[in-house]
Amino acid sequence: MKGIPEPITAAAISGAITAVQLASELVNESIGKLGADKPVAFPNTAYYLPVIYGFTGQKVEKLGDLTSAISYARNLLPSASTAEATQNAGVATIIAAEAIEGVRFAQGEQPEIRNGYHFNGPIDDVQLRAWGVQLADGTISGVAAIIGAAKSNEVAVKIVRELQSKSLITLLCGNVEGRSIVDQLLEEGVELGYKTLTVPLGSDTVSAVYALGYASRLAFSFGSVKAGEFEKMLTWNRERAPVFVLALGEIDELKCAAAAGALTYGFPLIADSKLPEITPFSPSVIASEAKQTKKIISVPFDDIEGDSDAERAQKLVQYCLEVRGIKVKVSKLSLPVGYGSAFEGEVVRRGDLQIEFGGKGGTCFEWLTMRDMEEVQDGKISLVGSDPTNAEVGAKVPLGIVVEVAGPKMEKDFEPILERQIHHFLNGAEGMQHQGQRDITWIRVSKTAVAKGFNIHSLGHILHTKLREQFSGIADKVQITFYTEMDQVKKLMEEARRIYRERNERIAGLTDEAADTFYSCTLCQSFAPSQVCVINPERVGLCGAYNWFDCKAAYEINPKGANQPVPKGKVIDPVKGEWEGVNQFVYEHSGMVIERFTIYSIMDAPMTTCGCCECVLAIVPEANGFLVVSREDYGMTPIGMTFSTLMGVIGGGHQTQGMMGSGKYYLTSEKFIKAEGGIKRVVWMSKNLKEEMKEELSQVCQREGVPNLLDKIADGTTVTTIEELLPFLEQKQHPALTMAPLL
Repeated sequence: MKGIPEPITAAAISGAITAVQLASELVNESIGKLGADKPVAFPNTAYYLPVIYGFTGQKVEKLGDLTSAISYARNLLPSASTAEATQNAGVATIIAAEAIEGVRFAQGEQPEIRNGYHFNGPIDDVQLRAWGVQLADGTISGVAAIIGAAKSNEVAVKIVRELQSKSLITLLCGNVEGRSIVDQLLEEGVELGYKTLTVPLGSDTVSAVYALGYASRLAFSFGSVKAGEFEKMLTWNRERAPVFVLALGEIDELKCAAAAGALTYGFPLIADSKLPEITPFSPSVIASEAKQTKKIISVPFDDIEGDSDAERAQKLVQYCLEVRGIKVKVSKLSLPVGYGSAFEGEVVRRGDLQIEFGGKGGTCFEWLTMRDMEEVQDGKISLVGSDPTNAEVGAKVPLGIVVEVAGPKMEKDFEPILERQIHHFLNGAEGMQHQGQRDITWIRVSKTAVAKGFNIHSLGHILHTKLREQFSGIADKVQITFYTEMDQVKKLMEEARRIYRERNERIAGLTDEAADTFYSCTLCQSFAPSQVCVINPERVGLCGAYNWFDCKAAYEINPKGANQPVPKGKVIDPVKGEWEGVNQFVYEHSGMVIERFTIYSIMDAPMTTCGCCECVLAIVPEANGFLVVSREDYGMTPIGMTFSTLMGVIGGGHQTQGMMGSGKYYLTSEKFIKAEGGIKRVVWMSKNLKEEMKEELSQVCQREGVPNLLDKIADGTTVTTIEELLPFLEQKQHPALTMAPLL
């Protein structure tokens, strides 16, 4: 790590020695108390202890396994201050830190509870996938790992609000003299958790390893990195993971050592304190420093130019983004409250509720419709009825939101696509809670937001600005009208419901045969370079977030984007779903890695899979069928692999015979693994998936002529092994047992 001063290198080495010694003592002590066979795991996560797994290839499953990890770390401890020594000290530290957290889990001491507050601990797999999709499509700009405590509560809140408004995930850990930034935020009433992209990992420096474990798992899930391929893992993170570390307050030896570990991943460390022999950072050198990795940068907080601490905190965040080269999509919104994807999960509770639309006992709907150009006045926001902000505190007011869009390229098929974005757009406002869609919309606005000046016209301003910004290719004009009189709201809602029904019928009637063109989605190539989704009318993307209409609209909006038309061309095999045009497109856009794939088959050149998929399908040869495991299912499947293990086999843009990822609603399609017999081949399914989609799957079973098939499909509550599965299927007389052999 060229350029790191000797005092910092010496501090990192000293910190590493301390960390490894502590880990060694804890492991030995815990083995003495609990035994070497005591299980060790981070719950709801993949890849065992991921940092150790990535560097050593070792699967840590019990306390006894940690002894070799400690030996690995101890062998890395250097005796001299060199560039290589700093890197080795960093790796030794993070391996030791993960071993410490593994012991804490084995002893029941994690996730941490401090002052009555439950810290999150490691990021779970469901969130890993959800954030992976958002990082891929740019909804989330990057990840900030914050260690320590800010100068004041005001500065802590400002830093986090700035990161939220710029759509960054913020991972919080560490302390300064026993005081953590988490303490500061909780004292100021800041909501923490996955929903607000602000996650407290733990209160000490050791818990920073959860952030690096998250980065390691991203590389495993999306980058096709295997256990022990640490150089490949580090390269993937350096080039593709938009992460930086912000150290607040004094940096001690352990923080120096942990920072050295982060630097090996290519994540720069920005410190708000003066560091020995490091020239303080200045805006004048941003351009030369930007995107340089393996850097420690000093930005003394009090030396930042600004009229207030809040302004200095804002500039500090901007420096961090520029150093890592993170580009933020800036909306031209003028609002009295903050705005960004981090506020999307915010909950407006009863005690802070100013006004409510819809929900239980209420009436609220949203309807987006296209109009002729002359019928729409761009930017016009109207209120028909009384101003709801004048209602009494906590009032439930009827609301109709009618959005009218005009443009030469606007089509009726685009209406529901743009309409679905209303939820996403409105939820981005601080102090705003939006749930549901169509005629089951539920909106809450907080007292705090209204006190700052947020009102019904603010909602209109958000919708107009975001629709014009993100759908500029088709939305030339946008006007919004709000209705608050019950009679008019009900009348318009009935008209909207008629349109909803027409849309459902139109979408349901579209088949693959009726479309000459499919669409691609290559958003995840930012993580998995060979990944190509081909999305057809009867199959959603494997992430479940994009359907054929979405991609069609996206192409109209941005013809050079990730969603491109894929002409089907000459049919090669109508049963397996293979076309010349699709093969040619996939070959060219996978970097000439994938020569062909079939859209309706899992056994012959199935579609590639990346870490975003909602489900994994895998062959169960003994049962002549397939299992479907959901990402939300953390249990064991009959083939001896969890969802996480399966993803390790097929993720990263791989094409694997007999296995593939899918969106959960692909299970309801008439084209679902059509070449192998469809839903009748499913012999095992995650229980949560069966329950969540019971009504839809029951209709599919009825359609396929086996109305009681869902009862014949095993799940994790009754079957977890092959030995249990076969008798279950025989007793239930599952049709897969008498179908043509798969192999």
